[in-house]
Amino acid sequence: QKAGQLFSGLLAMNVVFLGSAFISSMIFNHVAITLADVWILLSILKVLSLCWITYYLLGTSRQPHAVLYRDPHAGPIWIRGSVLLFGSFSILLNVFQIGYSAILIHCKSRVEIVFPSIEIIFICTQAFFLCHHSKDCIQVQHNFTRCGLMLNIATNLLLWLLAVTNDTIHMEIESQLREVEQRFAGKAPFPHPYLCNETTSCTCPNTTICKVFQKGYILLYPFNTEYCLICCSMLYVMWKNVGRRISHHHVPRVKPRFKLHGVVFGPLLGAIAVIIGICVFMLYQIQATGSAPSREVFVMFYSYYIVLLPLMSVAAVVGTIIHALEKRELDTLKNPTRSLDAILLMGAALGQMAMCYFSIVAIVATDPRDLLNSLILSYAVLLIFQNITQNVFIIDGLHRQPFVAVAEVGPTDQAGQHAVTSELPGEKESTPNIKQEHTQIPPDKEEERKEEQNHEAYDQRRMSVLELGLEIRKVSRSYMHSYSHLNWKRRALKEISFFLVLCNIILWIMPTFGAHPVFENGLEKSFYGYSTWFAIVNFGLPLSVFYRMHSVGGLLEVYITA
Repeated sequence: QKAGQLFSGLLAMNVVFLGSAFISSMIFNHVAITLADVWILLSILKVLSLCWITYYLLGTSRQPHAVLYRDPHAGPIWIRGSVLLFGSFSILLNVFQIGYSAILIHCKSRVEIVFPSIEIIFICTQAFFLCHHSKDCIQVQHNFTRCGLMLNIATNLLLWLLAVTNDTIHMEIESQLREVEQRFAGKAPFPHPYLCNETTSCTCPNTTICKVFQKGYILLYPFNTEYCLICCSMLYVMWKNVGRRISHHHVPRVKPRFKLHGVVFGPLLGAIAVIIGICVFMLYQIQATGSAPSREVFVMFYSYYIVLLPLMSVAAVVGTIIHALEKRELDTLKNPTRSLDAILLMGAALGQMAMCYFSIVAIVATDPRDLLNSLILSYAVLLIFQNITQNVFIIDGLHRQPFVAVAEVGPTDQAGQHAVTSELPGEKESTPNIKQEHTQIPPDKEEERKEEQNHEAYDQRRMSVLELGLEIRKVSRSYMHSYSHLNWKRRALKEISFFLVLCNIILWIMPTFGAHPVFENGLEKSFYGYSTWFAIVNFGLPLSVFYRMHSVGGLLEVYITA
């Protein structure tokens, strides 16, 4: 097992280094290595990955005794739904790219149409594979399966790296705007060095369809990077589960279910935060789509964050203190999914924290006493603190054993139900004996026999009503018992978790659907330069979106186990 993991890991490392060398050469020497060369390399990797996925679906997984165990913690419903959601947006992104390249086919390479087409097939096949086989603990062809999974991980990492560094269409739009400004100023246009004198001949015509493709591509750009990161995390869990044998004590005896009773203030405060956030987001988007956002819109946007982030930090700190006061034991069983969750939370938070530190340096070096700059500075500091406190709260909660007070109700109720049902068959078993006695009754007592049958039917109806009453009483007693066992610690944990779930949802919605003030306020872009700040934002923004979405899943786990 260790040798197979080492060999497959070395394979992935070499593929990633080769692809990174191609992408770096494209950035620093765009004449010798072009974007088309990088696309050809990635297309070869995607075709190889598709061949392995097809072989796994049709061959490996169908072998006898191939999937004897399934990891109950791997591939939860929220992450599979995320794969489908971001995969759908990524397919739409590639459709827009194909349309944009088809309009400009006279100055675009045909590779720019072939590459997105292969990408669409790759996304569809990989999404189907992950949704149906993410829980597999494969027991045959260990080394070949590990190498195939690592090849897919390396391919997704390179696709993410290319998406982070490739700003071709963004550069084309910037060059067109710069060219228009220079014409109004009466100066001759100059070509951008990245575009190799193609700007004047390869501009988007003034048509609605071209503008739609262009705007849609930019709007959906973060979804593709998000999709690659999610796929990498799911494939890594599958890689860790190859050859794994799950014993019975790894499988939870009582699976906690999502229930809303017992929480009031968390959903209420979270709903208020979501409603206000949606209003702020809509006002910001109206300004951003119509023209350049005004200073007042930026002040409103950052003020919302400055109010919300301290509340989230205080809630996370209180939740961590409650975890320390609890008597629940730590869950020390081997769990690759939980270990990966902790690593992803810490790693994804680095993207947002990196952008915050770059913003802090830019503001302190320019004018920190300006109103907008001071708001951005406060936002960056509070965001770093909120990420740290929330990570501590989630990771501590994921490593706690679930409460068993509610689970203990089950056996007693089942025993009571068994006692009721064991009594009922005894009643029913007496009826054949009665019927056997009645068969020996002479004909002159036929009327007495009918009366006894009517009395028997009445007794059966009475028993069915009694059984229904006992069932209702059992359900009511179970609900009251579970509600009464929600002590102040459990109730506080549920309130805090649900409040943080809703807050992270609105903080996920805003950057995902187009609110990017870190790029549009112009401060960091003018300080670091367009290309440098574009690379920083494209590195940090997908990680921050992934962090919010992954935090929602972790907080839901903390809520359910509380």
